[in-house]
Amino acid sequence: MTFDQDVAAAIEKLRRQRSIGQSEAVNELIRAGLRTKAPSRRFRQRSAVLGLRIDVTNVAEALEQLEGPVAR
Repeated sequence: MTFDQDVAAAIEKLRRQRSIGQSEAVNELIRAGLRTKAPSRRFRQRSAVLGLRIDVTNVAEALEQLEGPVAR
């Protein structure tokens, strides 16, 4: 298996620190990566003022006003 330089350096560092083999170091690093959670981004709804003045409580009626009665 071939590792990128940064990964190989992390493996070697862990091997030296703990006096373990390459396989054990790789497994420990993989497990550590699996335990970390990706930071979740908070959802934010973006809106824009379109200048429309239409009541959308009745969707069918709003569509009829916007698209016309023949659009159905």
